[in-house]
Amino acid sequence: MRSEEKVPIISDENIVTARQRGRALAAQLGFSSTDLVLITTAISELARNILLYAKRGEIVLESISDNGRQGIIVVAQDDGPGIANVDKAMEPGYSTSGNLGLGLPGVRRLMDDVKVLSRLGEGTTVTATKWKR
Repeated sequence: MRSEEKVPIISDENIVTARQRGRALAAQLGFSSTDLVLITTAISELARNILLYAKRGEIVLESISDNGRQGIIVVAQDDGPGIANVDKAMEPGYSTSGNLGLGLPGVRRLMDDVKVLSRLGEGTTVTATKWKR
């Protein structure tokens, strides 16, 4: 079973919508209350990065099932400037915006699997997966 929902990210209000929809989907899948917090926090970080660096993009929320396991995939996509050094961007404390640098490293700590694909001048796609325990 796989379902998908897209939330355009062009303003702070869209971050709230993405969080609410992600939380609802994760709750429907039976994630614990602790995991619901982790998932919604990851969605917030990814959506904020879209606004901060690309100005617009989208969050795609998907439920997945694999060999009887249930999970959620959060995909953050944008057509922004891209990330010059993905490995560096995944280091805690590294920031090109003057912020705390917790975004991508934080998402990696909150979720079970995180993949970042980025091309300079073309955009970034971050795919984060959380499996129900």
